[in-house]
Amino acid sequence: MNALIDAAVTRTRTTLLMMAMVLIAGLIGLNSISIEAEPTIEVPFFAVMIYHEGISPEDSERLLVMPMERELRSVEGVRELTAYASEGSANLMVEFDAMFDLDEALVDLREAVDRAKPELPSTAEEPIIQEQTASEYPILQINFVAEDVPERTLYNIALDIRNEIEALPEVLEAQMQGHREEVLEVIIDPAALEAYQLSAEDLINMIVRNNRLIPAGAIDTGEGRFSVKVPSVIETARDVYDLPIRTNGDAVITLRDVAEVRRTFKDRVSYARVNGQRAISLNMIKRASANIIDTADKAKAIVERHRPNLPSKIEVSYTLEQAPFAKRQVAELQGNILTALALVMILVVAAMGFRSGVIVGMGIPVSFLFSLIILAYIGFTFNLSLIHI
Repeated sequence: MNALIDAAVTRTRTTLLMMAMVLIAGLIGLNSISIEAEPTIEVPFFAVMIYHEGISPEDSERLLVMPMERELRSVEGVRELTAYASEGSANLMVEFDAMFDLDEALVDLREAVDRAKPELPSTAEEPIIQEQTASEYPILQINFVAEDVPERTLYNIALDIRNEIEALPEVLEAQMQGHREEVLEVIIDPAALEAYQLSAEDLINMIVRNNRLIPAGAIDTGEGRFSVKVPSVIETARDVYDLPIRTNGDAVITLRDVAEVRRTFKDRVSYARVNGQRAISLNMIKRASANIIDTADKAKAIVERHRPNLPSKIEVSYTLEQAPFAKRQVAELQGNILTALALVMILVVAAMGFRSGVIVGMGIPVSFLFSLIILAYIGFTFNLSLIHI
C-alpha cells in the first residue's frame, strides 16, 4: 500500500490524468444514472387479464384460462404460471426466471397472447398485459378540474393527454380515475322490428358479428413475428347506423331503420374530487429503470403543451409529486459533499500544508464520482438509501 501511495505522489501527471478521467466518467455517470425516491426492485412478474362480462368462474376457466395457459407455458423463461378464474374475468400471473431479460420476456408474452386470441370467445374483451413492479405508487397525479364543462369534453381531453403520456417509453401506465367509460347505446324500436319481421336476437347477433378482429395468421420477417388481423370493429355511431340487416327487394334494411343509436356512459365506478370540485385524475406510474425527475418533466411538458388549447373553465393541477423530493435528495447530497470537502481541506491544510490538503481534499469528489461509475455500470439507481449510506 505504501508503494502505491509513493507511486501516486511521485508520478503527479499520471495521477492527475487518472483523476481527470474519473471526474469525466463520473459526471457522465451522474447524468445517466436513474434518480429514484426509493430503491428500485425489478420483479420478473407479468399479469395477463381477460374480461368477459357475465361469464361464470367455471366457464372462465374452460374458455379463457385454459387456451391462454397453453400458449403461455410455451414461452421461454417462464418459471411459474398461476391462473385465477372468477366471475366476469380470468387472471394469469406469469413469473419468469430472475436473470431473464424482462424486455425480451414482454415481447415473447405478447406474441403468445396474440396466438391465443383466436381460441378465446369472440365476445371476450382484448387481453391486457400488465408489467408488475415493486413500486406501483404514482410519481405524479395530474388533475383536470371542471364543474361547468360537459363530462364528455373533460373525458376526451383527459383521454388524449393520457394516451400521449403512456406513449412515453419511461411511463408504465397512466391510470384514469373519476371518469365513466363511453359506450354506444342501441335503443330498439319494437314497432319497427315487428314491421320488418325481425327479432332483437337478430340485431344482437348482427352487431356481434360485425364488431370483431378476425385473425389472418402471422408474418415472420426474420427480425420478428407479427400477427395479421382483418379489422372489423365499430368505432363510431355511423358505423352502427349503416350496418345492413337484410335486403327487401332492391332496398337494404339497416340498423338506423329499426333502432336509435346514441353515445352515453357506463355507470360510474370511481369518483375523483380535488378541493371539493369534480375532476378526472391521471395517476402516472413510471417504469422501474426510468429517471423519476426526467419522467415527471416530460409528462408535465405534454400537459403544458395542451394547456393553451383547453377550455378556460378547466383547471389543471399536479399532486402526489415525488420529483421535488428526489431533487431535494440530490441537492442534499451535493451539499454534504461540499461541506465535507471544505472541512477536510481546512483540517488537512492546517496540519499538512496547502499542497497535501488539496490532494487529500480532491479524493472526496473523485471517490464519490468513481462510485457513481460503478452504480451506473451495474444498473443501480440514485435513491434515498444511497444518500444515507
